[in-house]
Amino acid sequence: MPQIHHIAILIPLLVGTCVVLCTIFVHGLAVIATVSFVRRENNRGLAGRIFWIDLAIVAQAMFFVLVAHLVEVALWAVLFVMCGEFSEFGTAYYHSAVNYTTLGYGDLIMSPSWRLLGPLEAADGCLMFGVSTAIVFAIVQMLIRRRFADLRD
Repeated sequence: MPQIHHIAILIPLLVGTCVVLCTIFVHGLAVIATVSFVRRENNRGLAGRIFWIDLAIVAQAMFFVLVAHLVEVALWAVLFVMCGEFSEFGTAYYHSAVNYTTLGYGDLIMSPSWRLLGPLEAADGCLMFGVSTAIVFAIVQMLIRRRFADLRD
């Protein structure tokens, strides 16, 4: 009996880890796209000069990471459908978004064999939101330093 319990825990962890690796890849693409965009605007001499351009740069960066988060939620939702937890993608996506954002309504419960995926997705979401916050903060900090000479090191 203890051997079956270990397998029951190991399978969701292994399957979930595969999705975590996919989300890391997706988020990495978003970060690369964001950095490339900001570098282009910086090299064009636009960054840190005009408020509206700076606002557009920050908004674009936030859009890139938002799209990444929405794709990552979808990856988890696909897994939930593949595991047979939900028959409709919309319901799986909603449940995934609640887990990923750590909102935790609890109105949809997964079966005991797959419920370990919920906390794993929540941890993944927390980490990805941390990366998103860091990249947006770095961009805002760079724009402030470029715009205001008295705030440079």
